Amino acid sequence: MGRKNNKKNLILENIKLVSAGAKGVAIGRTEEGKAVMVSGAIPGDVVNVRVKKAKSKYFEGEAVDIIERSPYRVEPKCIHFGTCGGCKWQNMSYEKQLDFKQEEVYNNIKRIGGIDDFVTVPILGSEEQYFYRNKMEFSFSNARWLTQYEISSEENFGSKDALGFHIPGMWSKILDLKECFLQEDPSNAIRLAVKNYGVDHGLDFFDVKNQEGFLRTLMMRQNSKGEWMVLFQLYREEKENREKLFTYLLENFPQIKTLVYAINPKQNDSIYDLNVNVYFGEGFLMEEMDGLKFKIGPKSFFQTNYKQALELYRKTLEFADLKGDEVVYDLYTGTGTIAQYVARNAKQVIGIESVQEAIDAAIEHAELNGLTNTTFYCGDMKDVFTEEFLENHPKADVLITDPPRDGMHQKVVEQILKLAPEKVVYVSCNSATQARDLALMKDHYTLVKILPVDMFPQTHHVENIALLIKK
Repeated sequence: MGRKNNKKNLILENIKLVSAGAKGVAIGRTEEGKAVMVSGAIPGDVVNVRVKKAKSKYFEGEAVDIIERSPYRVEPKCIHFGTCGGCKWQNMSYEKQLDFKQEEVYNNIKRIGGIDDFVTVPILGSEEQYFYRNKMEFSFSNARWLTQYEISSEENFGSKDALGFHIPGMWSKILDLKECFLQEDPSNAIRLAVKNYGVDHGLDFFDVKNQEGFLRTLMMRQNSKGEWMVLFQLYREEKENREKLFTYLLENFPQIKTLVYAINPKQNDSIYDLNVNVYFGEGFLMEEMDGLKFKIGPKSFFQTNYKQALELYRKTLEFADLKGDEVVYDLYTGTGTIAQYVARNAKQVIGIESVQEAIDAAIEHAELNGLTNTTFYCGDMKDVFTEEFLENHPKADVLITDPPRDGMHQKVVEQILKLAPEKVVYVSCNSATQARDLALMKDHYTLVKILPVDMFPQTHHVENIALLIKK
């Protein structure tokens, strides 16, 4: 192990990578024991590292040479691996992905949470490691990302139009996707057909820098019955071009159950403040989960890995261990999916969420499913879930919380401690912030067990369910 300093570039040589860290980096140490966080490699590799950041306690860098290949390496399926930035662990065996995810969750609970004595249920892997997403979004661009070979070559590589993903760190550049292993067919076929039709018919692909063009984004989602929704965002209306494109798609892809579009002249691609027009079909899909029906529109939030989400809900219900006479609070309820999933086993469920559209959907779904024991409130969690709220509502026997990546606001944690339910089931998509919140609760609650759940194979992301019992 050594180092070379070429004026600008510090190279650390022969760094043995031994574990996985946050955000999918691999971690090794210098001879002096200083941590090195490395992108572009996996645990088990021995690499030379170009340092990008040198801190007092650690280095951050990227692998420039792989001296020894990790025994956990596998051949990536996708030709875009390494450029796209989406499936960073596609070059690591799935068994080791699960090992590292479980280890990360366990270490976060111990180190950040300061909790030692709990059971770790073995991580629940995903039955499908590819084609597991039911929703994908792609961007159009008239300035596709060029490889270094293309830039230095004198050859003409044809159209500069692209339909695909943003290159990490380069918002104006779009990777033109030839294939993607995240959503089942006809996802790839529809995307390629749209791209080719647009090029062949001279349709204007969006110009991010100058904010002009016609075709802006493409979103596809499907339900478990194989019915598809296609949503276009168009920068401006071109009625004839739009109708010809839509007709072409519907004629060639009978799986499309509904086709919708929005005109978006804004600076961003967010759809939530746009009017969505229905061109074909009902404008939504129906989904079913263990007998519960959910209406999924173009703006709906719904778990993107349907099969694994169902397993997550089943395990959440199992952890809650409801007998039928409990009052359950569901914080950050979203569209009320978990609330309704547990409502059939509870006396009453109270859901709280900050997004009004989500609450409207939760109420609609409860009616659709004939549930009369659910009540939903809208507002920021720290503002709604107050002393006054607790005084005017029944005491919770069980509390389920599923906050965003940032975890719970400290005021919310304080209110939970005042509410003092016998049992808390904490579902998290970020075990670091979950561990921080558990640390605030450990004087009042015992962490009984945790169960990591892999919702996103080939990535470093992992969910975790924690069961806490009041002391």
